[in-house]
Amino acid sequence: MSMSGGSSSTGTLSEINVTPLVDVMLVLLVVFMITAPMMQTGVEVNLPNAEAQFIKDDEGKLIVQMRKDGQIYIGKLQVPEAQVKDVLSKNEKLRIDKEAFLHADESLPYGKVVKVMALMQLGGVEKLGFVIDFLE
Repeated sequence: MSMSGGSSSTGTLSEINVTPLVDVMLVLLVVFMITAPMMQTGVEVNLPNAEAQFIKDDEGKLIVQMRKDGQIYIGKLQVPEAQVKDVLSKNEKLRIDKEAFLHADESLPYGKVVKVMALMQLGGVEKLGFVIDFLE
């Protein structure tokens, strides 16, 4: 069976070869599958100060403070951790604004801060801001 060099009845091949496209897509899929879990893990950072805007009229804001010794203050009232949710749920300003600010000492363990954040959310906080110290 020899091929003739003259006229052919098959014509030109007009189909697109999708094999390279499939190869590239599979490589990208593998890359994303490997890198996605890495993007969810955190790294240790220490951010004690930052540049941000001042809170205007901080007297009118509900600020929850966490001191280095573990004491929690809502405004100027010292509150045990177990009562944070109850005190916040009864706060009239929070019922209206649904906003509070958290000022936590930088030396506190992350777990304690997150626990208070969760208690604040259960107490009715829908919008949470963080109070930071400014760079000097």
